[in-house]
Amino acid sequence: MTTTLGKTNSGAAMGRSIPRVEAQAKVTGKAEYVHNLRLPGMLYGKVYRSTVAHARICGIDVSAAQAVPGVYAVYTAADIIKLIPEPYYGPAFHDQPILAVDKVHHVGEPVALVLAADPHVAEAAAQLIDADYEELPAVFDEVEAMTSKAIVHDVLKPAGTFPDLKHLKGKRDTNIALDFHLRRGDVQKAFAEADHVFEHTFRTQQVLHLPLEPFVTVADPTPNQLVIHTASQSPSFVRIEIARLLGWAENKVRVKVPYLGGGFGAKLYIKTEALTAAAALLAGRPVKISLTMEEQFYQITKHAATLRIKSGVSKDGKILARECEVWWNGGAYADIGPRVTQKSGFTAPGPYDIDHVSIDSYALYTNLPAAGALRGFGIPQLVWAYESHTDMIAKALQIDPLAIRRKNILREGRPQATGTLMRDAGIEKVLERLAQRMDWEKSFDRVVVDNSKGTLRRGRGIAIGFKASISPTTSVAIVNVSADGSCMVYCSTVDMGQGSDTAMAQFAAEALGIPVESVTVVHPDTDVTPYDMATLGSRSTYHMGHAVKLAAEDARDKLMQLAKDVGLSAETTPIPDIFRKKYGMQAGNIVGVGSYIPTYTSPDASGQTDNATPFWMIGATGAEVEVDTETGEFKVTRLVNLVDVGRPVNPAIVETQISGATMMQLGFTLFERMDFDAGQCTNASLADYKIPGIRDVPAAMENEAVDMVQQSGPFGAKGVGESGTFGVSPAIASAIDDAVGVRLTSLPLTAEAVYRGLRAQAGKPLED
Repeated sequence: MTTTLGKTNSGAAMGRSIPRVEAQAKVTGKAEYVHNLRLPGMLYGKVYRSTVAHARICGIDVSAAQAVPGVYAVYTAADIIKLIPEPYYGPAFHDQPILAVDKVHHVGEPVALVLAADPHVAEAAAQLIDADYEELPAVFDEVEAMTSKAIVHDVLKPAGTFPDLKHLKGKRDTNIALDFHLRRGDVQKAFAEADHVFEHTFRTQQVLHLPLEPFVTVADPTPNQLVIHTASQSPSFVRIEIARLLGWAENKVRVKVPYLGGGFGAKLYIKTEALTAAAALLAGRPVKISLTMEEQFYQITKHAATLRIKSGVSKDGKILARECEVWWNGGAYADIGPRVTQKSGFTAPGPYDIDHVSIDSYALYTNLPAAGALRGFGIPQLVWAYESHTDMIAKALQIDPLAIRRKNILREGRPQATGTLMRDAGIEKVLERLAQRMDWEKSFDRVVVDNSKGTLRRGRGIAIGFKASISPTTSVAIVNVSADGSCMVYCSTVDMGQGSDTAMAQFAAEALGIPVESVTVVHPDTDVTPYDMATLGSRSTYHMGHAVKLAAEDARDKLMQLAKDVGLSAETTPIPDIFRKKYGMQAGNIVGVGSYIPTYTSPDASGQTDNATPFWMIGATGAEVEVDTETGEFKVTRLVNLVDVGRPVNPAIVETQISGATMMQLGFTLFERMDFDAGQCTNASLADYKIPGIRDVPAAMENEAVDMVQQSGPFGAKGVGESGTFGVSPAIASAIDDAVGVRLTSLPLTAEAVYRGLRAQAGKPLED
């Protein structure tokens, strides 16, 4: 394949729906996953877990497990501490022990580990372990946790990574892991002057990421390094944190990540890596820990939340002031919850132009499994509340839902609640395009005429949300151009199904002006691929895309200089000829390096900053439903999903990303919920915890990326992985209300809840 650095190839890579680079490997079953990895002499680890929510550990009897034939070792915290005196980890707080030390903080917490050459032997032995507990008071509700006498952690231990947490070091007798506050204008004065004041409270449930590839790690203690093969979205963080725990230099820890079978935020930071690494070093042999589907329910979840919103509104529907309180149920360990509290919390008023704003956002410890990032980083919970609240205001004032949004929407150049100006944010454009796709201005028949029973009614709703990108974060990339003109991209962005390898290949090809087919993307390997903060929050396209673009441009500039040095024109000479002229044969290579970190200004004491985010993500949904007025059963018949992704890198991948995000949020909207009894999850299996299947897909599901360009993005692009989640829940709830006049304020939206609402509406007792 002959390639040049000329302009003839410019624009050939971006905006093309090229096949995904890993497609053949995946459909043929040849793609690499950690689950398939077997190493000589490898032991399998199985975890014994707590059966109580909060208790002191009085004793652990492992003798029966040790006596099982084939068991290699049984470890408790006492063994871990011999290797790692301070065995606590976490991105925000060093609060999570590798194995429970002195106390357990939630049902399902790892207490002991059994190693055996046969995983079935290890599992059987783990079931023979017995622990003696002195139970302590527990707290499960996020609002109760604010004032509860049940304290999850005796003392707060910030990790030191985030400056806004350092002041909490040593703080005692509190379940508040972070409290974020924002003030703009004079909310109370505006409330007093408003024609109407509305206040509503909303709740969301605890749900699970549930990637179909559960958590898995293999740790191999080689003579020179500890090599960790793991299903992780953040290999750079894993390397740094494991090195910190062990007191080692980073180059003594190597982290390798092949493909992931889904992540959605679950596989961020440290999950099974610390326990596997410690076990391998204690045993002196490779160790593999692979969680079952049930064990996922104890590892990491999505924040349940309670949200109170109060708005002062003029008689014509202008929102004058908004007060928001958000309580995030962070579970027993903070994970990245404090970042969710702050980074998402400041968007709680919604994508509206409101002069007077008050926000209080709290990250709370409870005695439930830990909560972390899940496809939206807290935004779907917020959009559920503020869009439902907006529709309830519109209904009370008899204003059309589209009209009230048009009156209040944040427009280009206007300040968001933090004071950051909205730039390249297609809020208005997405809203107007949604109105067109929904034929909102036309009449809508709410009665199903052809239904013989006459009990079905139709309704429709719309919702729009936005999200700031987590910042500041760093991405580094290397682009290596070989003597034959082919190219290798080295970056630590993890392809977990979102198509990032394909996007990075397109960025490199576009910057170099070479065919995409000549680019290969190397999987994350911390000995080979440079630092990346993590694959999360739809940051990869923007941040790593910039880094790859810069690295490719650096390589291009060096190639052009090389051509000039040997008296050739880089724009007309094929790349292989430049190398041959320089070295007299097909030899050599050119390496370009790119590093990207966007600017950011920390909020002041009032939560104000003129630079809160490098870009905004916008997503809107229109929903149509049919509701049975006798039973409360309803069906989502149509979903229209509009997003602003800047310039789509690969339109076909964007389409699938929107669909995937929408279906995931549809599950959280309609039926997914972790049920708890005294802290014990009672539906921890796919038999009892229902995720969307093919029959749950609406008959009509339409996706569109509106025509936008992110001026600050690489070739005009920005991320898309989360935008499709934003408006799904409130749009469906509003459609149900539009159909039968029942407004639900808690997720999930169930037929039973609609039925109860219909009975209450009719003044009839439930038992009739």
